[in-house]
Amino acid sequence: MPWYELESAADPRLDELARQYKLHPLHIEDCRSDNEGVKVDTAPHYTFAVFKPVHLDGNPSAPAFAAIDLFAGKDFFITIADPKCPSTAEALARARRDGSDDNPGKLLYLILDTIVDLYFPAIDNFDDRIDNLEDKVIDSPSPEVLQSVFAIKRELIDLRRVLVNTRDASLHLQRDPGSIIDAEHQPYVRDIYDHVTRLLDSVETQRDLLNNTLDIYLSSVANRTNEVMKVLTVLGTIALPVLAISGIYGMNLKGLPLQDSPHGAFYVGGITLLCTALLLIILRKLKWL
Repeated sequence: MPWYELESAADPRLDELARQYKLHPLHIEDCRSDNEGVKVDTAPHYTFAVFKPVHLDGNPSAPAFAAIDLFAGKDFFITIADPKCPSTAEALARARRDGSDDNPGKLLYLILDTIVDLYFPAIDNFDDRIDNLEDKVIDSPSPEVLQSVFAIKRELIDLRRVLVNTRDASLHLQRDPGSIIDAEHQPYVRDIYDHVTRLLDSVETQRDLLNNTLDIYLSSVANRTNEVMKVLTVLGTIALPVLAISGIYGMNLKGLPLQDSPHGAFYVGGITLLCTALLLIILRKLKWL
């Protein structure tokens, strides 16, 4: 059974293979679409699939998705994938190593199984990033931390969308009577379905953790604001005797106490300091300081 490996859907050989094996034009259009999601479609004489392997691309803070398009017929196997993507290369290498030239269903299963297994390191990557965010939120909440929370939430939404579609694709391979997957490998496809379900549970848990992190951030910011307001209130209260006494003596009224005394300024200053000291004692007893 020939296996045709194309590196791009723009390759003219794809049109030749489409005519040779009577591939549906809509499937060819899906191959050449940049926004096509994960899917499995069964034609009368072949199975068409689009999978999205995830890769970190050397940057643990930015998971990304590649694409593998494949046509699995009884007497042919066609893959369209970028070999420069490490996840894609690993999936294809395993299929070549462990697959069978006369069983395209096994090749499809091996590619899908490898892609799903590579989602687990991505989940671990999200766990580490969320842990770091939780530490930053508690130690030093800042707008940059808030931006990181929302960035991870968007990435988790993308990952969940891909995983849901992958789960539906594996379910299609199980239930479709015309599926290329034979009875021998159906249990393995069910195992893939279980793995995707576990991954989705992990994603939901991480989304809950992010929501909790956001709540902690908002609480931390509110607490810091309250502390600032408390300090300003205490400072304003301490300054109140000074403002009150200086305001009274600054009105130039006749007959104020100590107004005509040569040492009146010192007496008024002493009274001001005494009032301030008494106020500090009261605030300390109220545990405001």
